[in-house]
Amino acid sequence: MTNRSKLAALGALAFAGTLALSACGVSQDAPAASAGGTGTAQAAACAGTSDNSAAAPTELTLALVPSGDAKKLVETVKPLETALSDRLGIPVHGVITADYQAAVEAIGSNQAQIGMLPSLQMSQACDKYGAKPALQTLRKGKSSYAAQMFTNNPEKYCSDTPAPGPNGMLYCNGTGSGNGPAGLDAVAKVKGSTVAMLSPASPAGYIFPVAAMKTAGVAVEDVSPIKVTANDASVLAVYKGDAEVGFSYWDAREVVKKDNPDVGSKVVVFALTNEVPNDGMSLSGKLSSDWQAKVNAAMLDFSSTDEGVKALTAIYQITGMKPADVATLKQTQDAARSIGLG
Repeated sequence: MTNRSKLAALGALAFAGTLALSACGVSQDAPAASAGGTGTAQAAACAGTSDNSAAAPTELTLALVPSGDAKKLVETVKPLETALSDRLGIPVHGVITADYQAAVEAIGSNQAQIGMLPSLQMSQACDKYGAKPALQTLRKGKSSYAAQMFTNNPEKYCSDTPAPGPNGMLYCNGTGSGNGPAGLDAVAKVKGSTVAMLSPASPAGYIFPVAAMKTAGVAVEDVSPIKVTANDASVLAVYKGDAEVGFSYWDAREVVKKDNPDVGSKVVVFALTNEVPNDGMSLSGKLSSDWQAKVNAAMLDFSSTDEGVKALTAIYQITGMKPADVATLKQTQDAARSIGLG
């Protein structure tokens, strides 16, 4: 079986919910704290480990988590799989895991040696399994982003008239720059509303918005949650009227716009949370330091090419990569603990 057909086959199993890696993790509805580790290991940012007695790998597995349509990810990850295989001289197989925690557990059990993970799971994989937080993604030059709150009822949440931002979509309450925090005075109005949110493992789809709600005096129990599995699904829930408010990374409406050109006028961003550290690449602590460095260099090299930017943008809207800042990654753990998930 070729690398590409193996990826497609594993991806198809993920869609059916039977991918072997999914059995390692917790359900998409389970709290993020279940993979957080305990005790003094969490007191400081974790830099990861390596096993210099490990034999050189003959192949590597790359674990990814869908942030949108999983079927599209199976196709869009192929250029990355090929590029890493070519640069490292051994096959790199991509697998689509069922959820964030499944990817962490895959690295912990050595079913995957490379993981593309959100910031919280990068820290968790390090705390629990010694996985090295190697690289962080860049989007439009930034290594952090704001989680956004959006609505189909701007009259309730906007203190000013919604206006187009640089991407032509509507924003209010000073959220058009995409830099958080902004518009948090409106968060208290979420009380009593239907809210589309991701699992508690999601920094942008749950942790940071729920922390902002708590600061505004609104508990999760004060809203009617509509659980969704991806950022684009959160946008679509508000677009279709299934929820009045939704949470996602900034600006997930762009993913939905292709099939729904009017989403930017029907769904208005009204608040931005504190900045969330970007996701990135973690490497198994069971790899030697030499192989960690090789994988690191291969990903950095690919991300610096036009071909790489195109491929990574298609996967996760990534426009570049840089060495991970483990101290900033810990901010997501701190936010999770502030709402009882740590």
